[in-house]
Amino acid sequence: MTDVVSTPAFTEVATALAETSNGLSTTVATDPGPAPEPSPRPVMQRERIPTIDVVRGVALMGILFMNISSFSGPIEMYINPLMVGNHRSYNIFAWVIRWVLFEGKMRAAFSMLFGAGVILLTERADRRGAKNVADIFLRRNMWLVLFGIIHFYFVWTGDILYWYGLTALLFLYPCRQVRFRNLFVAGVLVLAVGVGSDAYFAIDGIRTKNQAQAAQAVQASGKKLSQAQQDALKKWTDIQDRRKKVHDEDLKAMRGSYLDALKWRIQWGPRAQAKSYYMLGFTDVLGMMLIGMGLYRMGFLTGALSYRVYGWTIAAGFLLSIPINSFQAWGIIRDNFQPESAWWVLYQVGRLTGAVANVALVVLIVKAGLFKSLTRQVASVGQTALSNYLFTSISCTLLFNGFGFGLYGKLEYYQLYVVVACVWTLNLILSPIWLRYFLFGPMEWVWRSLTYWKRQPMLRSALEEQEIMAA
Repeated sequence: MTDVVSTPAFTEVATALAETSNGLSTTVATDPGPAPEPSPRPVMQRERIPTIDVVRGVALMGILFMNISSFSGPIEMYINPLMVGNHRSYNIFAWVIRWVLFEGKMRAAFSMLFGAGVILLTERADRRGAKNVADIFLRRNMWLVLFGIIHFYFVWTGDILYWYGLTALLFLYPCRQVRFRNLFVAGVLVLAVGVGSDAYFAIDGIRTKNQAQAAQAVQASGKKLSQAQQDALKKWTDIQDRRKKVHDEDLKAMRGSYLDALKWRIQWGPRAQAKSYYMLGFTDVLGMMLIGMGLYRMGFLTGALSYRVYGWTIAAGFLLSIPINSFQAWGIIRDNFQPESAWWVLYQVGRLTGAVANVALVVLIVKAGLFKSLTRQVASVGQTALSNYLFTSISCTLLFNGFGFGLYGKLEYYQLYVVVACVWTLNLILSPIWLRYFLFGPMEWVWRSLTYWKRQPMLRSALEEQEIMAA
């Protein structure tokens, strides 16, 4: 594996120049006609950047730590660990560990790497002299949008591929050559817009709840409610009734047949996948992607900076994120895990600082050569991230839904981490075995073949790898 600045493309260019120079000194140049346009191709194994693969693998596996509650029960279970079971202290403790150390941070890291991947893809294509880089970028992300739609409706409603592909199509291509400082500023500003949106909806929800509670107190005292109080109480009652209806219908559908689950996803798909994205949901992924592009440009994601930089980043990030997220967790627990809570305003601040600290820690471990056997396995997970992401969704859907093992809404929060450990074990075992024989993960192969509009070789052999390099 080589660093990004010492890829084979530079060696090939230097060799070509030397050969051209020697030829001019001994022969008369002839016009060979127009040179064929370089054929774009996927990244080769020796061109990969180890730190990025490992960080991607850690982020992908960490996302399941968050998503497992959404696989296992209704959407409220993501926030409220007390929906199932009687072990209150165990469930709250498990939730706090997740919230303080990992909540949102793994997905943020994954988004950062997606942004960095935009620069990697386009820079490599530019270095090879490809003239259709924009076409490659367009096809790559249009297919990702389609994968996301299929994944959402036919497998699981927690899909992120649609958001990633759409964000890339709308925003990222023009940003690929922006300076890293400007990328940081843009990313933070986009996140700030999202924080403002969170604050608006949090304040609106709290106001509605408080007005309804005040109306209930007046009603309990035997006094007549004003029209405004009646409206407030009705609005709050409608919200609670709608939540209960969604909760009951969700349980029924997910515990039923595959057709029941499919109908449920079709019913709620446009709202969950599209409407939430356009209602400023895109700021969540776009902000992190821009920051990830900046981190790559400055060498942070490749391990090019000093140990001192990574050490200070880890210390500062955790010293900010852990207290912020702990304070937030305490507030949410105090509010009895209600969605109407002012503590959501702190979400992005703790998330960003914690995500950067987590990334710095992983990069530092790889840079220092620690846990080499484990990091190689995690890198394999990172190289097959799309396949592992879909494998995780299919596995968890079969485990929890009614057409599988039917555990939906039955496991307590702390028990879910056993499931997470089992899926992680499969990721770490199967990914290296697969890459021992194949050049790409199965879905990576499909995605690359569609992106480059050419069937890619699959088996790992010296002959086929040479053919790819010659393409």
